[in-house]
Amino acid sequence: MPVELSQLDELQAAYKSAVERWIAAITAEEALASVNHSEAEIDAWEAAGFHEEEARNAAKQAKSLYEDALREKFFNF
Repeated sequence: MPVELSQLDELQAAYKSAVERWIAAITAEEALASVNHSEAEIDAWEAAGFHEEEARNAAKQAKSLYEDALREKFFNF
């Protein structure tokens, strides 16, 4: 079944959105890493690291889906 341009647009938008969430997570982690830490701040910093990893994985998954659709569209595999 051929990939429609609307499908590519949706996958591209999902990928872009996932990357933007990843960037926000990195920025949040960086902000926490830039201050003197109390025990509570260290916990928040560590949690931000987990959130960044989840956002990274979501972005990589969205990229993979988009790349697969592009391969299907242009190379039929």
